[in-house]
Amino acid sequence: MADKLRPLLGTVVVDNIGGGGASLGAAAVARARPDGYTLLLGGTLPHVNEAVLKSTPLYDPVKDLVPIAAVAANVLCVAVHPSVPVQTLKELIAYAKAHPGKLSYGHAGVGSIQHLTGELLKSIAGTPDIVQVPYRGTGPLITDLLGGQVPMGTPGVTGQVLEFHRSGKLRVLAVTSPTRLVAAPELPTAAELGFPGLTVRGSIGLLAPAGTPNAIIEQIAQATRTAIAEPACQRMLIDAGIEPTLDSNPEEFRRSLAADVALWTSVVKALGLKID
Repeated sequence: MADKLRPLLGTVVVDNIGGGGASLGAAAVARARPDGYTLLLGGTLPHVNEAVLKSTPLYDPVKDLVPIAAVAANVLCVAVHPSVPVQTLKELIAYAKAHPGKLSYGHAGVGSIQHLTGELLKSIAGTPDIVQVPYRGTGPLITDLLGGQVPMGTPGVTGQVLEFHRSGKLRVLAVTSPTRLVAAPELPTAAELGFPGLTVRGSIGLLAPAGTPNAIIEQIAQATRTAIAEPACQRMLIDAGIEPTLDSNPEEFRRSLAADVALWTSVVKALGLKID
């Protein structure tokens, strides 16, 4: 996105701030000067972490950050190592019920959307004995999933994950998108397999510190819409397993994030999860 926005906005410097389920980077932006020069590429993950999962949040995602425009939506998948003797999501659930306590799933970290999605699957499927295994990020999870150290995972869909599926190194049983992915139309959605409650999407977009002037917000939103409208940019996102979001604006992005928080609030309360 930085490459696409430079011709429209000028110099763009990327500062990767990891940790806290994306919350440390988001908190840095929330505390920044509201002049349009410090922006967050964030969305659902840090919003849910701070609004729902923490007793003492680092910042208020609604009051401290202003949505500018969504860029894309990412979804997750239910994937297994090829050694797991199942070919479909229903077979996986039946296998878990027939072998209680034997199956475990890996995710990117406690409180991540991957973790919440795995627990949501367990709740919907009635398989509480599937053991959750937290990793420090998706990279280590994928490594162990490929090696068979963990038999099942709920990673985000990426071009790499799709490549591993197509090469037979792992088996994607379902994706959590509402419709089949443009990048992988052969993969069924959880909804069409009988699990509509497992429809999960995460919004990714630009946000600014609260107090950033509306004129600056709209200037950046327009630049974002222009960048995403380019077919080459859309293809780049699709090839990465991410669905581009076209013609977004601050209010639409705000509503999307609010809907995500509402979805996960009920799940987190039902599960009694807290990460602090």
